[in-house]
Amino acid sequence: MENALLLTFLVGLIAATLRVATPLIYGAIGEIFTERAGVLNLGIEGTMFLGAFVGFAVAAKAETAGVAGYLWLGLAAAMLAGVLMALLMALLTVTLGLNQHVSGLGITLLATALSLFGFRLVFGESAVLPSVDPFPQVAPFGATPILGPIFTQYLLTYIAFLVITPLGWWVLYRTNFGLAIRSVGENPEAADAAGINVFRIRYTALMIGGALMAVGGAFLSLAQLGAFSPGIIAGRGWVCIALVIFARWDPLRGLLGALLFGGVFALQLRLQTIGFALPYEVLLALPYLVTIAALAIAGRNAAYPGAYLKPYRRE
Repeated sequence: MENALLLTFLVGLIAATLRVATPLIYGAIGEIFTERAGVLNLGIEGTMFLGAFVGFAVAAKAETAGVAGYLWLGLAAAMLAGVLMALLMALLTVTLGLNQHVSGLGITLLATALSLFGFRLVFGESAVLPSVDPFPQVAPFGATPILGPIFTQYLLTYIAFLVITPLGWWVLYRTNFGLAIRSVGENPEAADAAGINVFRIRYTALMIGGALMAVGGAFLSLAQLGAFSPGIIAGRGWVCIALVIFARWDPLRGLLGALLFGGVFALQLRLQTIGFALPYEVLLALPYLVTIAALAIAGRNAAYPGAYLKPYRRE
């Protein structure tokens, strides 16, 4: 009996870990692309928040209007919102050469404020939060014991693990475009001398990153929750910043970092459910404490991109 309960606990924990890690994978890989190009995008928290709101708002209105594929329409709108925030970040930091910390924090504040204002404008004030029918889960293994529950996941989760992560690694390390991104992030002067358009590459990297960050936010509102709330992101953007350093700017290591945080987060939820003898505040803080510890250990002597945080000006 105890073995069966333990197995059920572990199966549920693994399944939840994959779901919790999904938005972190999108956000972390998006941030890896931007930082590999030499730009620190602290607007990730706000971009994920805006993606969650825009995706939900468009999907909700499209669902009400009876539009087919309303969830995918919402996801596309979220990606567009993320690209627009990325273009604003690029304008401030790449074209104008402003401080990347201040610009990123400003974008987070702007995107958060726009989302909250937009939510009240679109949905008004109501005691009941609006919702949409979220993306369904897919079950490739059906009712198969163990494998069935573990791999009953959202399509966006499968895309994150099987498409975005390996594709991100391949683009960065096996394509000329990825070489250009890494060159611009390491030595923009040499890249420019070699005929690479530094500004275009940084703009493109930021746009890719912004789209992925927004998808990470939209996953929460369109799949996992089917609703939007002011606390929907809950600091995941800042966690992604830490995961990028933990991963040393490598998408595959970023996947491992997302699984680490997701596993601890899922574990603390289940410990609260079974009434584990610890204050719930400690359990809530546990994933973030583990992330800080992992960052402190893995981030020591990390080799940052050579042009990290440095604006480029052609002589």
